[in-house]
Amino acid sequence: MKKVLLLLLILGMSTVLFAKGQAELGTEENPIVWSFVPSGDTQEIAAGGEEVADMIYEKTGIVVEASVATEYAGVIEALSSNPPSAHMASLATFAYVVAADRGVAEAELISVRYGRPFYDGQIIAGADTGIKSLADLAGKTFARPDPLSTSGWIIPALTMRANGINPDTDLAEIVDAGGHTGVVTAVYNGDADAGATFVDARSNIQEDNPDVMEKVLVIEVSAPIPNDGVQFHPSVPEEMREKIINALLEIADDEAGNAALNKAYSWTALERHQDDFYDPFRQVLQAAGVDAASLMGE
Repeated sequence: MKKVLLLLLILGMSTVLFAKGQAELGTEENPIVWSFVPSGDTQEIAAGGEEVADMIYEKTGIVVEASVATEYAGVIEALSSNPPSAHMASLATFAYVVAADRGVAEAELISVRYGRPFYDGQIIAGADTGIKSLADLAGKTFARPDPLSTSGWIIPALTMRANGINPDTDLAEIVDAGGHTGVVTAVYNGDADAGATFVDARSNIQEDNPDVMEKVLVIEVSAPIPNDGVQFHPSVPEEMREKIINALLEIADDEAGNAALNKAYSWTALERHQDDFYDPFRQVLQAAGVDAASLMGE
């Protein structure tokens, strides 16, 4: 009888361990998945992300797996799945607000580019399209990086509406270019009349296309927008989260680490900021009479 009870106890413990997935989070068998979005060259982002993940492991012993998604919505869904298939993310402003409203992301770090934790968006147009102002966008083909891109669609769409252009009905076609570089390329090649990116994404193709600044013109610049950064799923333990945050701050201050962050996302530094850093952007949405869920089509 005792042997039977012991066997049942062992089986019961095995079932519990199996139900919990057995492997501890942050191990080879169950790594922390850090999901990036393709804001630039996917291969460069993946390579830089893997380098940073290796550095985190060297400093903390925590295994992090870098993953590049095809779109913002994919990262949000990965954070929203049960159990989550992503534990860290580097979402742009609007996508983060959507994820935070769902309760699946918590901001901890904000990236710095050109000495600022903010960036500006721009609306660009082909020099030979005749587009000189927002009003000229009516009837034109418009390229965007992603439907959830803050600088590449959310802010430009709100700006167009404020200037009498309904992007849903007044644009001839909306093209999803798969990233900011893709938008510049589409406008440069004439595959789109206009588009929107961060300032100044044109430099991403300037080496191969030295005349891009003359062929692709800026017709509008947005107000400052919070940079992307590092967010965590709420299920990541606080102690583990702090180790990763401190490691990333050290990596950002190290020459090799800074180069890897720059390769991945053009980050030159990281600053600690939490959810309230995004409140001014939320106020922009509220002033426009929209909310994140409605723009997501929810």
